[in-house]
Amino acid sequence: MRPGLSGLVIVLLLAVAPLAGEAQVGKMPRVGLVLPGSPSPEYDRRLEAFRQGLREFGFTDKQNIVLEYRWAHGKFDPIPDLVADLLSLPVDVLVTDGQRTAHAAKNATSTVPIVLAVVGDVLHTGLVASLARPGGNLTGMTIMTPELGAKRLALLKQLVPKAARVAVLKNPNNPSHQVYWQELQVAASKLRVKLQSVEVQSPADLERGLSTVGPGGVAVDALFVLEDPILIPARQKEIVDFATRHHLPTVSGLRSLVDAGGLMSFGASFPEMFRSAATFVVKILRGAKPSELPVEQPSKLEFVINLKTAKALGLTVPPSILLLADQVIE
Repeated sequence: MRPGLSGLVIVLLLAVAPLAGEAQVGKMPRVGLVLPGSPSPEYDRRLEAFRQGLREFGFTDKQNIVLEYRWAHGKFDPIPDLVADLLSLPVDVLVTDGQRTAHAAKNATSTVPIVLAVVGDVLHTGLVASLARPGGNLTGMTIMTPELGAKRLALLKQLVPKAARVAVLKNPNNPSHQVYWQELQVAASKLRVKLQSVEVQSPADLERGLSTVGPGGVAVDALFVLEDPILIPARQKEIVDFATRHHLPTVSGLRSLVDAGGLMSFGASFPEMFRSAATFVVKILRGAKPSELPVEQPSKLEFVINLKTAKALGLTVPPSILLLADQVIE
């Protein structure tokens, strides 16, 4: 090859190289995440756990996989549009968090695989045919354990024996909350506790809902907060501030409420569920069909107590409760 010609070849190769790189990027699998809340430290933990789960299988964002995030900021109306936006990219897998995002994704596509990172009742709400054989294009993780509500109420009663009336913060638009409410009523009857429903349909509705209990409303002895993106983590500071002002113990399924100053939580680790969701994504990208991947429940539950809050409430935590705790915040 003549010197002049070889130089020309090198120039041409350098010119084409960026195009080849761009083509390679275009071949990366693309995963869309529909998140009902807003960016926050709690979501940072969940999403980092998800990315860590992917890295364990050799997938790193922007290197050999592309992650697309869409946030609803605690509002349900935008969720179908967020799903549609991701599908238009297109994405190879959709990852959802919560009932509304899961149903919006299922209504939007019957072909793109959907992975549930966190969702409540998947059976009564029609998301899957069964846990073992979900069918269709949807699988993933579920906290479909309404009986956990009964265990939380029992723990609350152990720690606050005088609790006779408990306010339950719930979202009437969340299908899972209907199931949880029924289970809680059965448990409350056995524990001789009366439940006071506090319905919150949007983040802006929280103040109105809380005003129905405490001074000026129905007197209650504790707050029971059901998992919902418009309540936790979106409005957990307001919930804890209200509980602190009115000297009310709180119990929830999310430890982030305890980190914020709530009394105790008992439930699944949501970061771990996101990490498990990453495993589903990898299996699907490698050829597995969602219909053949059984829906999984969390393998470990966390019981967390905030001793500083207990002391402020004048509560003595029995050694038997402390022994049960996975973590004690002091």
